[in-house]
Amino acid sequence: MPSLFRFLVTVGSLVAVVSGGLYILAHQFEPDRHEVVKVVPGVKIRNKP
Repeated sequence: MPSLFRFLVTVGSLVAVVSGGLYILAHQFEPDRHEVVKVVPGVKIRNKP
């Protein structure tokens, strides 16, 4: 039984570290928002009458 508890504690610690790292990365490093304009060849936009 002690090896099971040690395994669960180890896996739980790894999950906590990875989850905490992802949370910090998601909230600290937000990308700059900017509009991307790209011409798509072969597409024509119809004007409204």
